[in-house]
Amino acid sequence: MKSPEASATKKQKNTVHWVVAIAAIALIFDGYDLVVYGTVVSTLLNDPTQLGAIGPATAGVLGSWALFGVMVGALVTGAIGDYLGRRKIMIAGIIWFSVGMGLTALAPNVIAFGALRFATGIGVGALVATAGAVVAEFAPKGKRNYYNAIVYSGVPVGGVLASLLAIVLLDLVGWRGLFFIGATPLLFLLPMALAKLPESPQWLMARGRTEEAERVSIRTGVPIAETAPTHGAHALVSEPVDTKIGFRALASKKYALPTLLLGLMSFAGLMLTYGLNTWLPQIMTQFGYGKSYSLAFLLVLNAGAVFGGLIASVGADRVGAKRVVSTTFFLAAVAMVMLTLQLPFGILLGLVAVAGVGTIGTQVLIYGFVSNYYNSAARGAGVAWCAGFGRLGGIFGPLIGGLLIAAGVQNHVAFYVFAGVAIVGAMVTAFVPLRNSETQLPAGSAARVKIAK
Repeated sequence: MKSPEASATKKQKNTVHWVVAIAAIALIFDGYDLVVYGTVVSTLLNDPTQLGAIGPATAGVLGSWALFGVMVGALVTGAIGDYLGRRKIMIAGIIWFSVGMGLTALAPNVIAFGALRFATGIGVGALVATAGAVVAEFAPKGKRNYYNAIVYSGVPVGGVLASLLAIVLLDLVGWRGLFFIGATPLLFLLPMALAKLPESPQWLMARGRTEEAERVSIRTGVPIAETAPTHGAHALVSEPVDTKIGFRALASKKYALPTLLLGLMSFAGLMLTYGLNTWLPQIMTQFGYGKSYSLAFLLVLNAGAVFGGLIASVGADRVGAKRVVSTTFFLAAVAMVMLTLQLPFGILLGLVAVAGVGTIGTQVLIYGFVSNYYNSAARGAGVAWCAGFGRLGGIFGPLIGGLLIAAGVQNHVAFYVFAGVAIVGAMVTAFVPLRNSETQLPAGSAARVKIAK
């Protein structure tokens, strides 16, 4: 006969796998949305019959409109997500994003395209801001950075998917067909989330809904908080009900400075992520590489981020995310400087992969760092702040790339600018105060809830 502990462990693993799968697929389509525009921007630039005449500067602005939407969606989610709960926000984000992608595929002109990119970004922001909080509250201690990396690696996986589909399908279905593909989560991911995504027991406890938290914890096998021995008994230590929730908690003395620094880290990471994903194909085209080669660079950039980010996440669980993030930022700077040299094609691909680890992969690690830095009452707002404020960097990335290309500066200047941003990111990371990523409870303040036998 199975012990209650063994049964709870099995149920917890099953729940965690479903939660991670749903969040990862959601962010795959976030990454798809991010990169699909980069794969079609050359088509829009060269063919005015699609949306009208578009120059490089206008293309950069269009690339940034989605990021404005993501920023708004993330910040709104931060304001209400810690009150409404993780499940409701995830489901609403899936619906909003899918509908937005489908409508964007039907855009008749530049203005409509930009407006719909903004609207779609709101749904993306809700998903990005909530996914980290969900994983942090369901994943077991010791694997949180790893599971978080799996989920947020969905972004570069989506980038790889967009690059591959653009190579294979762009000439067949056009840019509108590629955007219609981004609407498909409505058909399969939404039913999956409705059936398999529970509310977080930690969030329920933090909101004072103790009995509901206990019921969900027993049903899913997910502990309300970290387990702790009590005179030989297996017990759960829950968080106290916080008086400051959401953004109010971020403004507290405990979190104010770290929140500023974590936001700047995300600003740098997303500036690099969106800048390279939008303009890398165009920059490499100007270096003399054909369209297929340029899209291959984009594919390698995101593939490097996926595999490198997962490997780096294991190191983050062992030695701390702060140290690993600083290192990957620095690697990105080195790789981008070396990309300006006249090197063999194979070496260039390797450097692009390293740049992917240090830019997109670094942002994956930052989300894990942030998700585990805050307690449950502030976690949603903390991730939302970094996703929202960080999107300002994402907005500037495509804009700066577009302005540099429109100004006719030499191609290597863009890589130098991005390398400088990576160095700044590494320096900011070094100043983030160290603290235990797990909630620290003062003696006597925690409520203990024993697992039902």
